[in-house]
Amino acid sequence: MTATETAIGEPDWRRAADLVEGAGTLALACHVSPDGDALGSMLGLGLALARSGKKVVASFGDRMFEVPRLLRFLPGQDLLVEPAAYPAEPELMITFDASTMERLGLLAPHAGKAGELLVIDHHVSNTRFGTVHLVDPSAASTTMVAEELIHRLGLPVDRSVATCLYTGLVTDTGSFRHSVTTPAAHAMAGRLLETGLRPEELARELWDRSPYAYLPVLGAALGRATLEPDAAGGHGLVWTYVTRADRAAQGLPYDEVEGVIDVVRRVDEAEVAVVLKEDDAGGWNVSTRSKGVVDVARACAALGGGGHARAAGFSSALAVADTMAALRPLLTPPPSHLPPPHPHRTEP
Repeated sequence: MTATETAIGEPDWRRAADLVEGAGTLALACHVSPDGDALGSMLGLGLALARSGKKVVASFGDRMFEVPRLLRFLPGQDLLVEPAAYPAEPELMITFDASTMERLGLLAPHAGKAGELLVIDHHVSNTRFGTVHLVDPSAASTTMVAEELIHRLGLPVDRSVATCLYTGLVTDTGSFRHSVTTPAAHAMAGRLLETGLRPEELARELWDRSPYAYLPVLGAALGRATLEPDAAGGHGLVWTYVTRADRAAQGLPYDEVEGVIDVVRRVDEAEVAVVLKEDDAGGWNVSTRSKGVVDVARACAALGGGGHARAAGFSSALAVADTMAALRPLLTPPPSHLPPPHPHRTEP
């Protein structure tokens, strides 16, 4: 991403750079249950700033403060502090990949008391809850915005910083398979590879590792998968769920079931895939995926969540059946998309 490609205005870039350069302590925060883009953008910028001599603290507002196992290879985790140790009234707070203040969880009150609040994001649903915004919906990942800020601050990108930024880029683009992938995304990947990072090593950490206990849990989820051909405006819905009892029986931590949606979404007969995952407290986190006809971000936003048109999520305190009953009618294509003919129906 370059200044000529970004959707962010020059005054915002200059204001953001001035705030960062003038702050004594930088308090960084990403959204709860951080994914690769959230943690990668925060730690990437945090490392670059810390190595320039800045005092940096970083965190995310989960009650169970723990980096997901799949992301524990990321450099820069020495910058992380638990929410209880986070500055109560930060001089400058910078948020990453959070479209609303509520997505900051326990750190939302800190954001409300910050002297300046710099929001770095790429979600079109961002509510502009800060005092300065670097929000570019055309960017494939938040790490693309973070990399541009690093460049504008004149900071070097070494292999450690690149590892964090590349992780956010490849996870949000699905290894460059998703429609958000742009020439700018590939150009950024090229720049990061020049630092010497090994993409095959990152790919193994992110996608090619699971404990054996994951297999029976995945099998249980697939065994209860349901296909609804008439749902999603006739484009099809496939959904399933993973209970905490499933995981407890195998001693599998919650964050190990993130990949179930990537298996379920492959079903040819369904436009939309949904996986409900019960956390350790008994609540449900719902992941949704679309192949392009249905805007799942709109559906999830109506239920208090958000995300992208083809990948979004929300949380629910309702039972599985009630959660699906609330979600199902929201999974509608725009009027221009007529339902396809039934795959086994012979037209007259």
